[in-house]
Amino acid sequence: MSEQTPRAPQGAEHAVLEEQIDQWRGYVQRRRAITPADVDEMEDHLRGQVADLTASGLEDDEAFLVAVKRMGNLDEVSREFAREHSGRLWKQLVLVPEEAGENGRWRELGVVLALAVASGIWVKILLDAAGTDELVLVRNAVFAVLPFLAGYFAWKRRVPWGVSAVLLAATAALALVVNLYPFVEGPHGDPGMTGFLAISHTPVVLWLLLGVVYAGGAWRSGPRRMDFVRFTGELIIYLALIALGGGLLIGLTFGTLSLVGVDFEPFLGEWLLPFAMPGALLVGAWLVEAKKNVVENIAPVLTRVFTPLTIVMLVALFVALLVNGPLTAVDRELLILMDAILVLVLFLLLYSISARDPLAPAGIFDWLQLVLVGAALAVDAVALTAMLTRIAEFGFTANKVAALGLNLVLLVHLVWAAWLNLGFARGRRPFADVERWQTQYLPVYGLWAAIVVVAFGPIFAFA
Repeated sequence: MSEQTPRAPQGAEHAVLEEQIDQWRGYVQRRRAITPADVDEMEDHLRGQVADLTASGLEDDEAFLVAVKRMGNLDEVSREFAREHSGRLWKQLVLVPEEAGENGRWRELGVVLALAVASGIWVKILLDAAGTDELVLVRNAVFAVLPFLAGYFAWKRRVPWGVSAVLLAATAALALVVNLYPFVEGPHGDPGMTGFLAISHTPVVLWLLLGVVYAGGAWRSGPRRMDFVRFTGELIIYLALIALGGGLLIGLTFGTLSLVGVDFEPFLGEWLLPFAMPGALLVGAWLVEAKKNVVENIAPVLTRVFTPLTIVMLVALFVALLVNGPLTAVDRELLILMDAILVLVLFLLLYSISARDPLAPAGIFDWLQLVLVGAALAVDAVALTAMLTRIAEFGFTANKVAALGLNLVLLVHLVWAAWLNLGFARGRRPFADVERWQTQYLPVYGLWAAIVVVAFGPIFAFA
């Protein structure tokens, strides 16, 4: 490796430049043909170019853009590395890449499997303790799985003990709230309104706390937050593949054993599923970490396929809501479903942003995303109007306030996202502004979910 160029000063006047280089480095690291050593060498070269350009009188922003342009198209650079190191790509597709260190990779897999078994044991204990009271299992299943996934990332990222202690205390507090609050149960032993809200919003809070662990405790870092968004999307893809393969194997096993008179169902429910579900989550997370960028090539395709389809769905939903009677007649379940659709749209938007080349100019797909955000805003406006109308006529309930709050949080997010996307598509704003807004706003969802979990029970008398 060449002699390293001294890093630029870290003062406030260079903060924007450092953030731009951090974003550039993150994108380069996701190129499959380029190793960390290659990235270091490329960054040294980039910093040298920036230093020369700033010395000649250019501002940091101008120097960065010119230097990146001189570096060339990253896809072309990646292909060039692939041609030069053709064996490297194949090594990255096997279970244990040599460049990562064979012992280290197997050690990491061993840690993941040990945590998966420990999580499965905890789920099994919880299942036996719950007995016929399924509500106990529903309340605590997330606490039996996500802390073990957090433990994996805390070990891998070497999260400081202070940060780990704070996150563990927050998780314990949520567990106490969900289990000790005197929620009123429904007539069939199901959770009441505030109990259901607490149970459904707890995973949101825990997942965002997991994001702090994933970022190695650097929760203020926008690029690391976007990495967590990218991780979430890739994990969903891996889990879908694992579920399809696992479901097929279970189905074939069940059918084969039933033909020979063996009842497979007790073993499936009491032993296999309690270990399989947390195991799939942990192994899926390990695969995302071990095979970074294998799924990344699929991500742009998925976003380009589902974005126009989602726009069509949103437009159809918007028209159906407007032509089917007064808004007061809109069914409560339909409003809940609309919220779920809007959250899905938001995730699609975040994932497409995380998969995009931040240095590429605006194109037709950016305008298509702007249409997606506009359609989501139209549906959100109708949903808000329907909720306010129902509240005015029938009064406040915990469900209505929770849905209203979520829609207001979504409205703020989507309005400013639309404004920033419009500015970028018209060439008046850098893409970094669009990306920064998405990552900065994510904690708001965690804050609102925490309010629903902790405060709604006392406010609405735990009904």
